[in-house]
Amino acid sequence: MRLFSLAFALMVSPMSAAAWEFTPVPICTLFHQGEDMAVMVTYDHSVREYAIHLSREGGWPEDDVFSMRFEGERGLTISTTRHSVDAVDPRTLTVKDRGFGNVLNGLNFNARAVAVLGDLEVPVSLDGAAPAVEEFRACPTDQLVLRTPGIDRSAS
Repeated sequence: MRLFSLAFALMVSPMSAAAWEFTPVPICTLFHQGEDMAVMVTYDHSVREYAIHLSREGGWPEDDVFSMRFEGERGLTISTTRHSVDAVDPRTLTVKDRGFGNVLNGLNFNARAVAVLGDLEVPVSLDGAAPAVEEFRACPTDQLVLRTPGIDRSAS
């Protein structure tokens, strides 16, 4: 919960459009603050679950189907009814799943993503996303490796 609170604070704080960023700790996280929406993709190895969190100041309307349209070289549209918008704080829409290949391919190989919920369409540029997506794909899934200075555990 602390990770999500910190990430949400970063997502909704005013800042200029930043590059796509990756961090492997505490869980594999891909983040981008776009002009109209912040995007955070996570992979939590402990529960083997991917999630995408899309946050915007104006919040999200209620609707049965959420879609993400990827526009560019390898365009595609993916849709789900398994999305959630927090009832207390409707600024963040979340989708969780055990597989995210289409999402990662969409982010990696296209120019723009558009989140669609009801009549609302919110775009985000994917310019510069590919290197961070590749780092995310290669993220080590065992974050609990202990490192002791002066001891090389790679041979064990």
